[in-house]
Order: sequence, then structure tokens, then C-alpha cells
Amino acid sequence: MTTELGPQEKKRLWFELGLVAALSLGQSAVYAIVRLADIVTRGPIGEAQAKLNTSLSPRPGFDLVYQLLDIAFTLVPVLLALYLLTRDRDQPRLSTRLGVDGHRARDLGHGTLIFLIIGIGTLGVYAGGRALGITAEVQPANLGDHWWTIPVLILAAAKNGILEEVLIFGFGAQRLRQLGYGPWTIIIGLALFRASYHLYQGIGPFLGNVAMGLIFGWYFLRKRRLMPLVWAHFIIDAVGFLAPGVLSLVDFG
Repeated sequence: MTTELGPQEKKRLWFELGLVAALSLGQSAVYAIVRLADIVTRGPIGEAQAKLNTSLSPRPGFDLVYQLLDIAFTLVPVLLALYLLTRDRDQPRLSTRLGVDGHRARDLGHGTLIFLIIGIGTLGVYAGGRALGITAEVQPANLGDHWWTIPVLILAAAKNGILEEVLIFGFGAQRLRQLGYGPWTIIIGLALFRASYHLYQGIGPFLGNVAMGLIFGWYFLRKRRLMPLVWAHFIIDAVGFLAPGVLSLVDFG
């Protein structure tokens, strides 16, 4: 149930949504669209490469420092979003609103189940996209062979899960509900937003992330629990980063 908001309050909520988006995922969406335009004007999407987790310095020690700094600063918008949520008046405690109060084992179990559903579908969408030439070749791990490579990839997977799910559902869905939007408008809108910042990988991942966003959105608005989605996202990325050969098994490019 939402209360009627005055014009000033609506402006504040929209400003907060725009500000957080511009500092994080919205910025990524703009760059992804430009990157896709760059790719398609160079040649077929199927011949392009999308490299994730790339080295930031040829010197391993400094590369590690840069990687850790990048992960840390990328999460700052999450802190901003959570801080803005704590300033809401007449709202339940933040842990209750986000569904992060207890139930750790159950949350992990649900997250693992969601991962199994999404993971199989992701491989299928990627394989189909590569076969049709509408998906770039995704190279998920490009850090080289160092003692810190695996820990950094795990941290990167955790960072992605926290960043995207907290900002999309913990913050975005909360704000849109306060603004009076219905469940399916929120689910579809946020699914398209999630897909937009994956466009640099091609049309296949865009469609795959729309499907992922619909499932995640339905789950969150039904269960009101954020942690299963964070766990699911973390496991999906961790498997993709640490077992990049899985993608090569379905790569028809």
C-alpha cells in the first residue's frame, strides 16, 4: 500500500533515482548503447568480443591494487542508495523492507535454485545468439595467471551481485512502488533497464537479461527478499568467471 505523495516528494524520489542511476548502472547503460553502436558500425556483432575483468596494469602488484580499488569504489552508489532509503519517514526498518533479516540458509537455498534455472537458460540464450550472429564472444576472465586472480574474480562476482540487485530492487523497486507504479510495470521496466547495460554483449545477452530480470522481479515483489537474488547473481557470475570454458562449449561462433 502506497501513500499519496505531493509534487515535491515525487520530484525528490525521481531525483534520487536519476542520481543513483547516473553514478552507476544508468551510466553503464549509456556506455553499453554507445558500445553496441560502435560494434555494429564496424562489422557483424558475432565477430566482436566482450571482455570482462580485464587487467588494469601490466604490473601485477599494481593491477591487484587497481582491481580492489575498482571493486570498492563501484560499490559506493550502493551505500548512497541505502543511506537515502534510511531517510524515508514512516517506513519499516530497512532490513525488513529489503528482506535481509535472518533466514540465511533459506536465502542461499533459494538463490541456488534460481541460479540453476537462470544458468541453464543463460547458456541456451548465449548459444543461440552466437549461432545467429547476434551475440559477441564473451571472454569473462582476462586478469592473467596470478595468485590473486581467483580471489579477485570472486570479489568481482560478489560486487556485481550486490551492486545490481541492491540498486535495482533494493532501491529502484522501492522508489517506484512509492511513486505509485504497479508490480508488472516495475518488473518489466527494471528488466529492460537491467538488459540495457548488457547491450555491449549483443542482442542475445540483452534478451537473456530481460528474462532474468522478469524472473528476479517477480520473485522480489512476491517474496520481498533481496538476499536470494544477490546469492543467485553471485553464483552465476562466479561460475562464469571461474569456469570460462563453459561458454566455449556452447560457442558456435
